[in-house]
Amino acid sequence: MRRKYGVAGVFLTAMLALAACGGGGSTGGNPLDTTSAAPSGSASASGAGGKAVVGSFDFDESVLLASIYAQALEAKGVQVEEKPRIGSREVVYDQVKGGGLTIVPEYNGNLLAFIDPKATAATTDEVNAALKEKLPAELEVLDSSPAEDKDSLSISKDTQTKQSLNTIEDLAKVSKDMVVGGPPEFKKRWEARFKEVYGLEFKEWKPTGPTTSDAIKDGSIQVGNVFTTDPKMAANNLVALQDPKNIFPAQNVTPLLNKAAASDTIRTTLNGISAKLTTESLLKMMQQISVNKDEPATVAKEWLTTNGLG
Repeated sequence: MRRKYGVAGVFLTAMLALAACGGGGSTGGNPLDTTSAAPSGSASASGAGGKAVVGSFDFDESVLLASIYAQALEAKGVQVEEKPRIGSREVVYDQVKGGGLTIVPEYNGNLLAFIDPKATAATTDEVNAALKEKLPAELEVLDSSPAEDKDSLSISKDTQTKQSLNTIEDLAKVSKDMVVGGPPEFKKRWEARFKEVYGLEFKEWKPTGPTTSDAIKDGSIQVGNVFTTDPKMAANNLVALQDPKNIFPAQNVTPLLNKAAASDTIRTTLNGISAKLTTESLLKMMQQISVNKDEPATVAKEWLTTNGLG
């Protein structure tokens, strides 16, 4: 007991001395408060790599990619906050632009179509060149990965055989008798464009979201907007119709950043991820999530470790 009281006495004496010689601050702060006064953006407050808020769209692949970004950045000393499954591009884009999000994994072609619905760029290089011209000053895109997850109009193998359908152009002769499904925003984004480019008019539009592949299989819709890395494309025996007029441009996975909030560490780390991310590896990871029911964060960590990035 005597030893404890002795330590307390020394501590009290030291604190009184500090109060006597260091209490001239104008904020009236507590002299016993040892919290660092470093600004929030400094290295001591947020780590050498700065801070990042990483968001994702409301589907599994976006959550997976955001987790890859977040875990890689944390490994580089960036202080990361994750905000998964925020919603559609209409919501997420404004949050990145306004600074509420620092980063979101995007798809370059869809991002361009959102910014400029009349854009005609098709290839990866064309799309990225157009993006650099069209993006507002608050935003930037980093290197695109080889990994591509394209939109498609897909049908069942049975429908393809019965109707002799191989391309979206072929679909024009039967589309008026078909129900089409996709994400809730699918009709708003694509109805006018489908009619203009391919002359497509559908009997009905249904918001089928992540169940689109299953809806094609069970016949509740006849054609749907399915992403090409969806493992259910093969599992449900679906066929993506060819797109000879490139209505769906290149869809490479590409980081979208709030320019002012991104550090050099963030840019370098994300470009390193893009250099190693392939369509094949993305499809494999999505199979782990969709078929094996693995958690996106677990799958992301495994990929980062395998590629020396985590």
